[in-house]
Amino acid sequence: MATRTAGSEAMFWAGVEHAGRFFMGDADVHHALRKLVAALAEVNVPYAIVGAMALNEYGYRRVTTDVDVLLTAEGLAAFKAHWLGRGYVEKFPGSKGMRDTENDVAIDVRLAGEYPDDGKPKPVRFPDPADVAVPGKSGAFVPLPRLLELKLASGMSAPHRLKDLADVIELVRAIECPRELGEELEPSVRGKFYELWDAAQTVDPE
Repeated sequence: MATRTAGSEAMFWAGVEHAGRFFMGDADVHHALRKLVAALAEVNVPYAIVGAMALNEYGYRRVTTDVDVLLTAEGLAAFKAHWLGRGYVEKFPGSKGMRDTENDVAIDVRLAGEYPDDGKPKPVRFPDPADVAVPGKSGAFVPLPRLLELKLASGMSAPHRLKDLADVIELVRAIECPRELGEELEPSVRGKFYELWDAAQTVDPE
């Protein structure tokens, strides 16, 4: 049996503290999201929040430590031209991703037109945020059907991204998502959605 060390004990309680702050809406990632939304608005860059923060917006409460944002290539260039060195740095020279230096939170950028997650051509692409973003409680978000499509396409094409399929199951359960929503999805992922929707209806034995 593994012995818990002082270091692992500290990490455990730090994780508990972070989860508590997250579900209170006061974690570093929440501060980073609010800061990013304001920074994007200042330079008039269209965006849509995707990833785990979007899952939380739609009702599946899942802890995360980074912010995923959908931009166009032009929007990313405009944001960097204005904000790099002013609270944001690139993860490495020329990278899409950035880091909020004030909150020490990763900002993961998805570009419109790219393919999730393996980058190989497929029917589902990241959409233009100017065309799809919808207002939410803490910013603009990719619509629920598009979020599901992206999660499904990622999990179906990349074996290391099975968590994306698990996210779909948990979101379906959390919001009691209607099966009919599958009719709004891109046909290439619709069958997987129905499969996961059916799986989400299974009740674990007590």
